[in-house]
This record gives sequence, C-alpha cells and structure tokens, in this order.
Amino acid sequence: MFVGVLRLRLDVPGARSLKDKRSVVRSFKERVQGRLKVAVAEVGVLDDPRHATLGVAVVSNSHTVCDQMISSVVSMASTLPDALLADRASEIVSFGEGGRGVVGGIEQMLGELDDDDDEGNSA
Repeated sequence: MFVGVLRLRLDVPGARSLKDKRSVVRSFKERVQGRLKVAVAEVGVLDDPRHATLGVAVVSNSHTVCDQMISSVVSMASTLPDALLADRASEIVSFGEGGRGVVGGIEQMLGELDDDDDEGNSA
C-alpha cells in the first residue's frame, strides 16, 4: 500500500476577501476531486485572502499510480486561471507489501487482546 501526500501553496492575487479566495479554492477542490478521486483540504493560511495552502492525499497499491495522481493535481493547479502555484511538496510513503507493514489501529488492539488471552491461559 502506498500513500501519496501533496502540499500546494497557491497565491490568489485577485482575491480581495476571504469569500473571493474560498470561491477559487472550492472550485479547484471540486474539479480535482471530481476528476481524480483524491482527498483535498485547505490546511493552512485560512485567514489570508491572497494565499491558500492545500493538502492532497491519495492511496493506491502502486507507487506509480500515486506519483501520476500527484503529478495530475500539480498540473491542474499550475493551470488555474485565478491562482498561481507558488510552491509544492510531495511524498509517497510505502506501508509494506499489501499493507502488511502497517502496525497499529485494529491490528495492535487485536494483538493486545491476544496477549491478554495468552496470559490468562498460562495460569
């Protein structure tokens, strides 16, 4: 399992209010989510009408697919008519073969329950 994350910083030079910025950001988010089926959220600089920071996440069984999806989002951001792509950073994280390298959550809880059962049975 692979998780790709992308941070985009957009400059919105024509925005005079937060409402103007929200319109540009909402339009971009809806377009990206509709075409690429990725998660997108505004994650920073919420109170500045001229700048927006967005986080994008994608999960796949292929590193290549994650990379292609991230590249597609960057391409869409770089062609926005009302905003300029000022910065971007991305990372793709591998969680082992088929996700078996992931430890925590329900696996960890089940492991703790199994350990408790083993202790009770050995007495």
